[in-house]
Parts: sequence; C-alpha cells; structure tokens
Amino acid sequence: MTTKDKQIELKDKILKGLEKVYEKLIEFKKEKNSELVIMEGDKIVKIKPE
Repeated sequence: MTTKDKQIELKDKILKGLEKVYEKLIEFKKEKNSELVIMEGDKIVKIKPE
C-alpha cells in the first residue's frame, strides 16, 4: 500500500466519522428539542432539527 493509498483510506475514515458525529448531533438536538446553530453566508441562523 502506497502513501497515497494510506492517505485516501485515512480521509475516508475521517469523513465517515464526521458523518456519524453529524447524525448523532441531529439526533441529540431533536431529543432535547434544541435549535441547531448554523452559518449561512455571513449570517448566523438558528433552525429546528427535523
């Protein structure tokens, strides 16, 4: 396995981990009935998770 292959594999693992964290965050926000704070362009927006 080359260094480039290892980097691609590591990148894929990191992206899968971030997706899992995002899903858990949405689940937590729904459970607590709490707003999700995001940034759209230059503005900070609060939204209810659905």
